[in-house]
Amino acid sequence: MIAKQLKSIQLSKFSFLLVLMLSIPLLGWCDTESKIVAGDVAWMLISTALVAMMTPAGLALFYGGMTPERNVINTLGMSYMSYCLGSVVWVMLSYSLAFGTDLGWGLLGGFEHTFLQNVSVKDTVGTIPTLVFISFQGTFAAIAVALISGSVIERVKFSSWILFTILWSIFVYAPIAHWVWGGGFLSDWGVLDFAGGTVIHISAGVSGLMFAILLGPRLDTDTANFSPYSIKFTVLGAGLLWFGWFGFNGGSQLAADAIAANAVLVTNISASMGVVGWMLLEWLFTGRYTMFGAASGTVAGLVAITPAAGFVSPSSSMVIGLLGGVIGYFGVYELKKRTKVDDALDAFGVHALVGIWGAVATGIFADPDINPIGTGLWYGKPEQVWTQFLACMIVIGFAAAMTALIYGLIHLLTKGVRVDAETERAGIDSSFHGESA
Repeated sequence: MIAKQLKSIQLSKFSFLLVLMLSIPLLGWCDTESKIVAGDVAWMLISTALVAMMTPAGLALFYGGMTPERNVINTLGMSYMSYCLGSVVWVMLSYSLAFGTDLGWGLLGGFEHTFLQNVSVKDTVGTIPTLVFISFQGTFAAIAVALISGSVIERVKFSSWILFTILWSIFVYAPIAHWVWGGGFLSDWGVLDFAGGTVIHISAGVSGLMFAILLGPRLDTDTANFSPYSIKFTVLGAGLLWFGWFGFNGGSQLAADAIAANAVLVTNISASMGVVGWMLLEWLFTGRYTMFGAASGTVAGLVAITPAAGFVSPSSSMVIGLLGGVIGYFGVYELKKRTKVDDALDAFGVHALVGIWGAVATGIFADPDINPIGTGLWYGKPEQVWTQFLACMIVIGFAAAMTALIYGLIHLLTKGVRVDAETERAGIDSSFHGESA
């Protein structure tokens, strides 16, 4: 009996050693390939596709539906071309400036990745291939500049818009992305921006306002017909933006994990509360609920949660989204009246103002139990609010100044940024595109 037990033990030891020896090559293979996690790659590919849909489909329809019939095609085209040119400029230069090796003082990345030089299919960012990261971030760069078009529709030359898209993507978006996400000075300060509150929404909203101021208001604003072409288009566009925003925020974790799941959940909650906040004010001030308000409130709630999505709890997202809708409503209907700036489709009111709220709210509600990277005022770190606010002010100043410089340069190159009065009154669709909605 004892002999049988000893023999069994010896066989067990031999089996263990045999399995261990056979596993050595496999252990070596796991060590070289373990950086790539298939689930994370799959989620990021899906997220990239979701965000890609947001510009040539979601934003184009959202803005196009709000535009008068004579300029619908032009408005759609501005979003469409922004996506195309933004994507191309991103791989040519902007990616390198945003995520290349810092040139000094945390201000700008280097030029080593222009035209994606020195990027291998084997390179990784976290657990995903670098090429997936580049694709995902490229969709962000493209929608950022497209958002600006909402401020200046119906009066800017299409050729001027093409030049603006290229120059703004390089000289405004890329530096700010480097500051926050590419290892720049705002990152060193501890600024929290999960998916683009400062990088995208504040920079685009402020740039849109500056562009609109320099361009001047549309002609005959007191007498011309500026009725929206199709509320159905706008609501459909808002729905597509909402759908794509799950990739926008959830994908910004760069992994399929609990933080990504939280980002998706709070994104949905905040968007819903944004609708509630906006429509509540509509009812209080006008006695009506409109689907235009619902679509606008959706985007306001989505903008508000964007910088906070990976840091805050579902209960906090309810507050962030509700106030996002309220702030967006006042930005569109009250502030716009007082300033009398013709921000045609309210890029500043919805994106910049609500984006500022979202960035500051991140400093208030960031919960270390959700994400250990960030702790806000509510959880014992009041200085985070100041850090967030200071970052907002820096981005506002930089975006406004650079937009003014770019506008001046385009004005010289194209002998005027604005279409002539006859074209503006007749509509850009027929004059420039030879098409009609």
